[in-house]
Amino acid sequence: HGGDHGYGNIPSLEDVIRRGQENFRQMFPSAKGGGSMLATLFAVLLLLWVVSGFYRVESDETGIELTFGKWTNEATPSGPGLHYHFPYPIGHVETPVVTRENRTTVGFSATGGNYADRNARNDVPEESLMLTSDENIVDIDFLVFWRVKDGGSYLFNIRNPDELTKKAAESVMREVVGQRPFMEVVAARADLEGQTTQRLQSLLDAYGAGVLVQNVQLLDVLPPTAEVVQAFNDVQNAQTDKQRVQNVAEAYRNRVVPEA
Repeated sequence: HGGDHGYGNIPSLEDVIRRGQENFRQMFPSAKGGGSMLATLFAVLLLLWVVSGFYRVESDETGIELTFGKWTNEATPSGPGLHYHFPYPIGHVETPVVTRENRTTVGFSATGGNYADRNARNDVPEESLMLTSDENIVDIDFLVFWRVKDGGSYLFNIRNPDELTKKAAESVMREVVGQRPFMEVVAARADLEGQTTQRLQSLLDAYGAGVLVQNVQLLDVLPPTAEVVQAFNDVQNAQTDKQRVQNVAEAYRNRVVPEA
């Protein structure tokens, strides 16, 4: 049907049956009553084959049409609703979900959805342990939120886009962490998340993965061993107290100097 992905060019039922009967009579001109039954059966089977080309795209999906294995509606993938494409084995339709938010875990595994509870997560050290620029080790657990932005690229350009997203996210995080000292990594979480999101999106675009990275969320940025966690927390609290005292002193100076 060319570039038309609707169903306006589908022949009517009467035309399908009539053409089927005429073709059968031409092939078997001597067939009488039995031939008519066979012709009708053939026409019904042909009709069922033609009708099997209808397909529905749900509101959260996109329709990717293939003709002899080639993606033929790349310019205008099918939107939600009823559509028609060549039936199998000539045509085939894939309907990937494109609006669902997907979550990829890096540095840990979890069976439930309570990622905020560290006790509910199983640490994966080979993913979570990273080296900072001042040669300290930091243990990072984070999430990547993403969705499909190009259904065809997601299906055909990368063999396993979900696994690619995970590996690329880990690689980008290691690169970003490796350019910063330990204290900057643990203190500038928002900047770390933003830079990782931006670099990860650029990398996936270069691969043509068809993935849109919505954001990266850090869950934990900690020293690698439990023995030093308390000391680390004490340092963090001291840094916070130092900043608070400095702010109070600065406010006092700004008040008394003009008075003096």
